[in-house]
Amino acid sequence: MKILKNINKHIFRGYDIRGIYGNDLTEDVAYTIGKGFGSYIQELGKKIAVVGHDNRISSPELSNAFIKGAIETGITIYNIGLVTTPMYYFSWDNLGVVSGAMVTASHNPKEYNGFKIAFDERGNACGEMIQDFRKYIENGNFKEGKGEVINKDIREDYLKLIRSSIDLGNRKVKVVLDAGNGTGSVVIKDVFKGMNVDATYIFCDSDPDFPNHHPDPCVEANLEKLKQKVLEVKADIGLSIDGDADRVGVVDENANFIPVDQLMIIVWRDIYDKVKNKKALYDVKCSKSLEDELDKLGIEKVCYRTGNSYMKAMMKEGDFNFGGELSGHIFFRDKFPGFDDGIYGCLRLIEILSRTDKSFSSLLDGINKYYSTPEIKVKSTDDEKFKIVDKVKKYAKSKGYKINTIDGVRVEFDDGWALVRASNTGPDITARFEGETEDRMNQIKEEFINLIQ
Repeated sequence: MKILKNINKHIFRGYDIRGIYGNDLTEDVAYTIGKGFGSYIQELGKKIAVVGHDNRISSPELSNAFIKGAIETGITIYNIGLVTTPMYYFSWDNLGVVSGAMVTASHNPKEYNGFKIAFDERGNACGEMIQDFRKYIENGNFKEGKGEVINKDIREDYLKLIRSSIDLGNRKVKVVLDAGNGTGSVVIKDVFKGMNVDATYIFCDSDPDFPNHHPDPCVEANLEKLKQKVLEVKADIGLSIDGDADRVGVVDENANFIPVDQLMIIVWRDIYDKVKNKKALYDVKCSKSLEDELDKLGIEKVCYRTGNSYMKAMMKEGDFNFGGELSGHIFFRDKFPGFDDGIYGCLRLIEILSRTDKSFSSLLDGINKYYSTPEIKVKSTDDEKFKIVDKVKKYAKSKGYKINTIDGVRVEFDDGWALVRASNTGPDITARFEGETEDRMNQIKEEFINLIQ
């Protein structure tokens, strides 16, 4: 393996490193990033890191190359092998290590891969932290040393944590579980083994080709087979997780897709009188129906930027007991350590159902109705996407609109809103629109989609 001087800068994204395997991301690229990582954390006073990888075909190769580069700088690597991303997060506390890397491309297509990286106690690197790391790698002043690899098995300790953080009621919930053939497949059946849950599994065998559907459970089109199975077996709920198992998607007993902002309403209705800190963290993509319900419950609202790394850091910084984002990352800090775990999220919803005779759909009775588009992605380039967001921002200001710029531009109206932002994970513009009526939603969409395209 060799150190590269010309790594594509665009793989260093908003909160991870991500590119197409064999193109932007090769064994030599991983080796070079590992050299940079091992050197960089030593600058921060760290000498030990944990490394895990998902079930993608390219992941073992990239993980081994990264580890080789890292130990050549003199650090020790705890290699936890094939794990979900939440298991990797769990390892930080379990092994007492705050630095590490998870080789994964999350829900992206099979040809992608990447690294979620943590340098120190701040957690997953994001924003300027990643760009500073890119510049450090480009300088190429890597340390030399003789480190070591220590293999660690965290599986049983992780399973113990999951089981001890759930207290099921008397009702035996009938559930369909869909792992999308992703990394969650390697552990999900063991999580549910012995629990008082009537579970039907679909696509819970590991297959990195993702032959049955794209492993992104928050895109409704990916849940058609889950919907069919829920109706077939007359399940109480259908639950799906993404490619690295840190996100959750839901359909109710009638096979209706439940957006995650509505899922958060169900959770808040369940926990609001049980938690000390009555404040909710959610991202700019979420519907006003969530905000309305938080107002009804007397919970302080904190609307924040989209992105796993940003949300996780804010959960801790703001001492939130529960939070989430529309993409499916949900964070429990009431009786769980606070990292986003799709399988644990599934269990918490099952726990809620197990303590009531109500249907899952009825748990949303009384919420205010709005009409929302799904998240719309418009292809762009990594350079151009920020210019487009600036264009929308200038337009909104020129019209005198009320705007929120915590993440892109969210334009607020009395009867709806528009969101336009640069994707953190690809060369895309992402947008979402909402209105009190379907006509109003379409009016808002038409006004802003023309600016984007």
